[in-house]
Amino acid sequence: MHRATRPADDEARAAPATGQAQHSLVLRAGKRLRHVFDRLIRASSLVSTAPVLDVRAFPWTRELRSQWQAIRDEAERVALPEGAAPPLATISPDPCTLAAVDRWRSFVLCGYGYDMDANLARCPVTARALQAIPGLTNAMFSILAPGSHIPAHRGVTKGLITCHLALVVPRDGDVRMRLDNRVLRWAEGETLVFDDTYEHEVWNDTGSTRVVLLIQFKRPLRQPGRWVADLLLDLVRRSAFVQEARRNLLAWHRAPHAGASPAPSTSVARGALVR
Repeated sequence: MHRATRPADDEARAAPATGQAQHSLVLRAGKRLRHVFDRLIRASSLVSTAPVLDVRAFPWTRELRSQWQAIRDEAERVALPEGAAPPLATISPDPCTLAAVDRWRSFVLCGYGYDMDANLARCPVTARALQAIPGLTNAMFSILAPGSHIPAHRGVTKGLITCHLALVVPRDGDVRMRLDNRVLRWAEGETLVFDDTYEHEVWNDTGSTRVVLLIQFKRPLRQPGRWVADLLLDLVRRSAFVQEARRNLLAWHRAPHAGASPAPSTSVARGALVR
């Protein structure tokens, strides 16, 4: 005997589809608005809007480079043990998360202005270095497992610029990033400053783990770009997407697995690639 379908049952089944459709609509609208905002920000920029920027335009990168070994030692101590850094796929509420579980992990120090105080306290050298960065918005140790590929994607806003400080760069293969129409490689102790709103993807075609200190900071802007960029960042910071990711991250670090002993299978190789 078949049970008659009740309106409440239909509504319950329809709810996920409706939510997905609304999420898709918001994303499409957000992308259209982002293009408008990015044009205004580009016109107001006080630094280059090319894909790769000259590190000399950002004097604080010199101090980062001078401390890279101490920062690397902190990253290896706090972020590389098994269970110390969550996979991005378990933190992000986005169902289309870029990397598979356990392939791309992040030990977050600061996310959209929200400090991870407990993590910062465990990395005093890194924390002091971050305090000297004007307009710091995001900072994390970004950990890419051997054999991983992060598919092509774009950043949220041209109002942010990204800096990588290379900490652990394997040399038993090729680890690289395609940014727009250029292929870039990291060298330990060096900084790479770039605009992540250009399409980019990353490969770690080695048998070892790649680690960078990933920093995002506010692009230097004149008005009206500064007002537009700050408004957009505030909206992103308050968004359900960021708030859910923040809750997931805090919950993950409270879980018993956080800070587990190092995994014997983790392979980390040091050595700069020839650029």
